[in-house]
Amino acid sequence: MTVKRSTRSNGHDAAAAAEEPIGRLLCQRVRELRRKRGWTLEQTSAACGVSKSMLSEIERGRANPTLAVAFRIAQAFGMGLGEMVDAPAASSRIDVIRAQDRTFHYRSDRHCRIRTLSPLHLEKAVEYYEIVLRPGGALRSQPHFEGARELLTVQRGSVRVTSAGDREQLTIGDSAYYPADQPHAIENDGPDDAVLYLVVTYMQT
Repeated sequence: MTVKRSTRSNGHDAAAAAEEPIGRLLCQRVRELRRKRGWTLEQTSAACGVSKSMLSEIERGRANPTLAVAFRIAQAFGMGLGEMVDAPAASSRIDVIRAQDRTFHYRSDRHCRIRTLSPLHLEKAVEYYEIVLRPGGALRSQPHFEGARELLTVQRGSVRVTSAGDREQLTIGDSAYYPADQPHAIENDGPDDAVLYLVVTYMQT
């Protein structure tokens, strides 16, 4: 998956990043976890596949990691993303994901934009995404965990869904529910952008 990273280039941007609760928490947790393990930046970079310079920027609060980058770092420390960002109880029990908070942008390139709409602490049970596929764009995935399934709804455009060799065409208002523990794909075969909402569920053990 191609990931677009959002970096901060000056003091004003760094201060803005610090004001984003999830972004600030991620920065603190990366630094704490690395030091607790006794890892150098080089060792952490090798473990998670994120560059040393990017890790340094994250730890100093000068970069707000995307969801994909944060997920790779969490995996390196042997934990889920929800565990890494598990914050102390807040005064409000309402979790809000702001439209412009790039912490929740999983992927953004010329073919596809994926934004998670579910709080990160729910990632072990359910994931909820907004997907924008450009004409000719596709989201092809390898099998997820056993028992995983996806529920896709088309808000705009037309897409073709494939799962384990089966294929269906979807247009505005259509929904599809299919196995995600098999190779699967969503392809925009229409002339316009396709806007989709995707729910991924995992079998509880």
